[in-house]
Amino acid sequence: MAFARWDPVRDLLAIQLKMERLPAQAPQGWVPAADLCETAEAYIVTAELPGITRQQVRVEVHDGHLVLQGRRDARVACEQYHQVERGHGEFSRTFRLPSDVDRDRIAADLKDGVLTVIVPKVPEAGPRRVTVG
Repeated sequence: MAFARWDPVRDLLAIQLKMERLPAQAPQGWVPAADLCETAEAYIVTAELPGITRQQVRVEVHDGHLVLQGRRDARVACEQYHQVERGHGEFSRTFRLPSDVDRDRIAADLKDGVLTVIVPKVPEAGPRRVTVG
C-alpha cells in the first residue's frame, strides 16, 4: 500500500486559486484561464483570450496588484442561445504582485489569443565589498 504525503500548502494554494476565480462584486461575463509562473528574472502571467484584440484588453498595475480586464462580444447576434460554452462580455482577473517587482518594466503582448505579461523582478542586492580607507 502506498501512502500519499499530505501537503497543506498545496491544498491552501488550490483553495486560493478557486477563490481568485470567483466573480468579483460586479457581474462578470466570463473568466479567462490563466497561468502564473516564476523564473529567476521575472513572474510571467499568461491568459487565454481567443477572439480578443489588443484594443479590447487592459493591463493595469495598482496597489500591488496586476489587473487584466477587457470585453469579448458575442460573435453571432442571437435571440435565444441553446448552449453557451464560450464566454463573452466583461472579464477581469487580478493577481497580487510580490514586493520584489520592477513596476516600470512590466510588458504585455497579445499573440494568437494568448496574453503574456512579463513582470520583471528587481535585481537582488548582492554582497558588496567596502574598501576600508
